[in-house]
Amino acid sequence: MSPFALSANDAVGIGLLAALGLLIVVAGVRLARKKRTAQPPGMPARKPGVEPRPAAGAAAPEPARHRAAKPAPPPPPPGETPAQAEARKKAEYAARKEAERSEREQKAREREEAERLAREEAARAARDAEEARRLAQAEEQRRIAAEAGKTLAAGLEKTRGGFVARLSTLLGGGKPVDESILADLEEILFTADIGVKAASRLLESVRERVRSRELHDAEKVRGALRAEIRRILSLDGEVRGEQPLAIGAARPWVVLVVGVNGSGKTTTVGKLAAKLKGAGHSVLLGAGDTFRAAAGEQLEIWGARVGAPIVRGKEGGDPAGVCFEAVQRGAAEKVDVVLCDTAGRLHTKAPLMEELKKVKRVLAKAAAGAPHETLLVLDATTGQNGIAQARQFNEALGVTGLILTKLDGTAKGGVVIGICDELRIPVRYVGVGEAVGDLKPFDPDAFVEALFT
Repeated sequence: MSPFALSANDAVGIGLLAALGLLIVVAGVRLARKKRTAQPPGMPARKPGVEPRPAAGAAAPEPARHRAAKPAPPPPPPGETPAQAEARKKAEYAARKEAERSEREQKAREREEAERLAREEAARAARDAEEARRLAQAEEQRRIAAEAGKTLAAGLEKTRGGFVARLSTLLGGGKPVDESILADLEEILFTADIGVKAASRLLESVRERVRSRELHDAEKVRGALRAEIRRILSLDGEVRGEQPLAIGAARPWVVLVVGVNGSGKTTTVGKLAAKLKGAGHSVLLGAGDTFRAAAGEQLEIWGARVGAPIVRGKEGGDPAGVCFEAVQRGAAEKVDVVLCDTAGRLHTKAPLMEELKKVKRVLAKAAAGAPHETLLVLDATTGQNGIAQARQFNEALGVTGLILTKLDGTAKGGVVIGICDELRIPVRYVGVGEAVGDLKPFDPDAFVEALFT
């Protein structure tokens, strides 16, 4: 036997070794394929537990928690040809574009609907606002009509039914003038609450013209009396037309309102505030009547009604201090007009006049030239006593204007003739009722016309 001859056992062993080697090679090839699938080309081998770094210029991989898996396209139907696949893709693209178009149209319709609703809401709001404005305007017109008050002729009805009616009866009919008519005229004038001085002036004017035969019948005497009364009320021609409260250049323009209790002073201050506000002026009220509790409350009501702030002190406090504070506040807030109400105890008591003099001095310290106007409020129902009041207030304070109130409630309205004749103080306003419009600017011509209507 040859020394190189293999036994049967040796051949089996060699076959087993060859098979084992082949298995190892196959396993190595499979492992290499798995590695190539898991690791992109150009990437270094990854160590266990270490995240691979992206290649240079490559975007960093998105963390797994942020990556959303894209839905896999549906698998092509089995046995689909390339032409069928192309047709299917075109159909899918057309369906997607149609869905997008439908979505855009739906959004456009929704937007147009929202805009339409917004336009309708704006139009509705505009109609509501216009209706509210119309109702407010109508209400304002009703308020103005309600506050316009009565006519001057209606307010002077009682005075016209007093001495003026007696004059008309005496001097009507054009009968000739004799001594008996002049005697009756004297009685009427001296009992008419126009004051002795004014009555004497009127009577002497008529007597002289009768003696000169200028007046030869009763109707002409009546006309002469009207002309003379008009001359007295216009302060011998110095006042022409209305002479209401005029607001000068100083700011604030300070108006001191004085008068005895019961004359309607506080109400008049409120009405003046309403008129000034209506004329476009800003107004501040000073509640200087600290002795009458209701005065401050009454002025607060007027302030709230007309939209004017008020300075009010403690009850029984110093009136001058309240007025001083009001003027200072008016200056600080650049108010146009400060109206200062004052106490009104009996004018025959010296303390009242001294107190008002103090208020006037303090106002002069609060603002240069203040008070710029001092208005005296007189109650027409007091008759000739009003002349005495006017004389004393004028002597103490230098009254610059008069306001005659309550003319509608008395037959003594002729007192204004006596006041103008004796004191030569212009009448600013006359009151013929409770409404704001019933405080009327005084016009001598209109007053005489209403008196003799």
